Amino acid sequence: MRTFGVEEELLLVDPVSGVPQAVSGSVVQYARRHAEVLFNGGRRSEPLECELQREQLEICTPVCSTLDEVSAHVRSARQAAAQAAAGVGITVAALATSPVTVRPSLSPSHRYRRMSDTYGATADEQLTCGCHVHVGVASPDEGVAVLDRIRPWLPPLLALSANSPFWQGADTGYDSWRHQVWGRWPSSGPTELFGSAKAYRATVEALLATGALVDEGMIYYDARLSRRYPTVEIRVPDVCMRADDAVLMAALVRAMVDTAAESWHAGEPPDPVRADLMRLAMWRAGRSGLREDLVHPATRRAAPVHEVVRALLEHLGPALDRAGDLETATRLLHGLLERGNGAQLQRAVYSRTRDVTAVVADAVGHTTA
Repeated sequence: MRTFGVEEELLLVDPVSGVPQAVSGSVVQYARRHAEVLFNGGRRSEPLECELQREQLEICTPVCSTLDEVSAHVRSARQAAAQAAAGVGITVAALATSPVTVRPSLSPSHRYRRMSDTYGATADEQLTCGCHVHVGVASPDEGVAVLDRIRPWLPPLLALSANSPFWQGADTGYDSWRHQVWGRWPSSGPTELFGSAKAYRATVEALLATGALVDEGMIYYDARLSRRYPTVEIRVPDVCMRADDAVLMAALVRAMVDTAAESWHAGEPPDPVRADLMRLAMWRAGRSGLREDLVHPATRRAAPVHEVVRALLEHLGPALDRAGDLETATRLLHGLLERGNGAQLQRAVYSRTRDVTAVVADAVGHTTA
């Protein structure tokens, strides 16, 4: 069974006003001083790290083999982050953008200063929170074969996870405004087919040679080979408000990678769908989430959400079954569809209260529930 793990970015917010607070350094320091309590006797298996902006925090699970492990670690990491945040008088919210107006402040690192100098407002306004899933691969060639084969199936992940309808106090009309903001980076988005690990490496080197990127860490593809681990890293989902939905993302992504790898080993060619069509499919998923038609991964035509979700589950079913995840993933998926994605939950609160502060407070409750 392929190993996997989850990285999540959370907002650090004032528990009363909901305004993001520039205190990530203090939260991380508090966590280190109280590691014995927060991290199972001092073992920092769910580390907390600073991110680009001081108003956000990254949490990570260790390498896991089962979905139960992922579920336990996602929840314990969120709890540890909440306890560390409480230690400095704030709280955490799994929101992919801030509903409340905020002016982000850059974390103090040389790399982040370079990014701010190079990209200006694109970096300075980039307060967005994603969910990244790593899945183990046997080799770079298998990893690139996976990247080539999962491309049409990535947009439904964004539609299911979309959790960022508000920006600077207003409804954007998008379910995932984070995807729009993230798309400002010059190296973000879908890719063409690579064909081999050698071709992937050549593409990365060509991008770096332009001088338009600060470093290789800025290869912000929707899915990429990890620089540090023998994994494929899928970066499409918004951070999910509810831990159940983050666990669902992990299950679907691992099955997606396993399905693609099996296809490659069987000698089946990848779908040659163009990157510009992929960009439109991803835009559609971020624009309306689960509220309107999506682009069907197989036909590339507009199709009802239920048809696309059914196709996704049928495509991944055998891999989910092999991993023992089919029953759990199906239950979690049906639960998400019944209650709505994070964007729908946020708008429901705003419809009742007309108050973005209430939206943040509701998300805080869901984050560690």
